[in-house]
Amino acid sequence: MLCSLVAGLLFGFAIVVMPGIAKLTDKEYLLAFSHMDGIIQNSQPLVILVWAGSILSIIITLILGIMNLSGTQIYLLIFASILYLFGVQLPTFRFNIPLNNSLQNLDIESLGESKTTSFRVDFEIPWNRWNKIRTVNAILAVSMLLLLLIGY
Repeated sequence: MLCSLVAGLLFGFAIVVMPGIAKLTDKEYLLAFSHMDGIIQNSQPLVILVWAGSILSIIITLILGIMNLSGTQIYLLIFASILYLFGVQLPTFRFNIPLNNSLQNLDIESLGESKTTSFRVDFEIPWNRWNKIRTVNAILAVSMLLLLLIGY
């Protein structure tokens, strides 16, 4: 369930949030994203609990699955777990969070127009690329886990 919630959050950002704020001016875009990320980082312990819980739950599921599954089920679980940890969580911590932090450390209000535009391009393009990768990987990993759950 926690992995599914993470996949849903990423999917929501990919198809609604980011396309929606893409229509804003550069300064409005950076401010909007900064405010949303600030809420996630500072005011939403449930997001952190779900995110960290998904990592812990996938590791525990993998350990229990290795002890209790056999045949193709064990390989499906291993692949889903690796995909989730390295295809969702690794890009998050390696790319998206550092981009978020660079935005949080930026004094957006004091930037000139050209620096605002430049920062947006340097932020928006890689952030969206990695979010799309995370989203696809999360959906695939959760789909494989659901197959196991229904008794594939």
